[in-house]
Amino acid sequence: MLYHFLYPLSDDFGVFNLFRYLTFRAGGALMTAFLISFLCGPSIIGMLKKKQKKGQPIRLDGPESHLLTKQGTPTMGGFLILLGLSVGTLLWTDLSNQYIWACLVVTTGFGFIGFLDDYQKITKSSSDGVSGKLKLLMEIVVSVIAVLIVMDKAGDAISSQLAIPLFKNALIDLGWFMIPFAIFILVGASNSVNLTDGLDGLAIMPVIIASGTFALISYLVGNSVFASYLQVTYVPGSGELAVFCAAIIGAGLGFLWYNAPPAMIFMGDTGSLALGGALGIVSVITKHEIVLGIVGGLFVLETVSVIIQVVSFKLTGKRVFRMAPIHHHYEQKGWSEPTIVIRFWIIAVLLALVGLATLKLR
Repeated sequence: MLYHFLYPLSDDFGVFNLFRYLTFRAGGALMTAFLISFLCGPSIIGMLKKKQKKGQPIRLDGPESHLLTKQGTPTMGGFLILLGLSVGTLLWTDLSNQYIWACLVVTTGFGFIGFLDDYQKITKSSSDGVSGKLKLLMEIVVSVIAVLIVMDKAGDAISSQLAIPLFKNALIDLGWFMIPFAIFILVGASNSVNLTDGLDGLAIMPVIIASGTFALISYLVGNSVFASYLQVTYVPGSGELAVFCAAIIGAGLGFLWYNAPPAMIFMGDTGSLALGGALGIVSVITKHEIVLGIVGGLFVLETVSVIIQVVSFKLTGKRVFRMAPIHHHYEQKGWSEPTIVIRFWIIAVLLALVGLATLKLR
């Protein structure tokens, strides 16, 4: 919004020429999103405490310690993230860019689905929210809308292409199969972040790290000179996503202030589904879907641990892990919550560096 109002004035006031630069607007989006999330935190947390009373229902099949340490903590903190993210994005991005609207469709759409799930849990005082089938159906509908917007913007040249990392300009044309593949990425990323959100601060920091990584990837992929030098697929207009990713970072940092152990608020499905979906749509637009699996490897690990646990128990009656997702396994082994969280953060940083390395290793 500021870009459209202030950049045209740059001929008369040179200072407004700054709005031409993605780096300047990314910094503005980050700080705006952070300040909104940080400053609105106390009032929103107070309101949610008042409305929810008992806070987020704790899973009875989860670690017993959570019934003592996390009882009464309000959920739906994802609203705080979405508020900062949305305002930061709307203020600082070029709103004529269709990719930005695809990202907003996913974050707000998945956030709404998460809100419905959180609301059901609170009103029923149960850890069971919206049925899995209904939730999946709604996620697919939102994903289809977003993917069609992306493909319309990208055009026939690259819309159906899947880029293979580590190989120079290696592209596989998936044709119409690109649509279900992209939907799988969005839904998978969304629910992977949701599974990871089980300890104070565990999910939000890896999301921030992944967003920073994709802010850089978006900037490089959206610049024809850099894309040519790195021999990656050039996606015109995708550079604007760097501003969107910066807004995720800012909103996430503001939320982390209140979500740091011991958490004053949980993001709930409202936040985790939205943030996972946001990472998914950015990876689809920048043609780095496979790299998302590396950068977001921690989320993949959490998801795979659940799949392994379920399959093993159904086939053999035995559990591979003491409890799934895998962060609960380490809780059961006696690791303290801060130890698990910080070590998982370290893993997220290392995976982000590996993901960035794929840009140069061709």
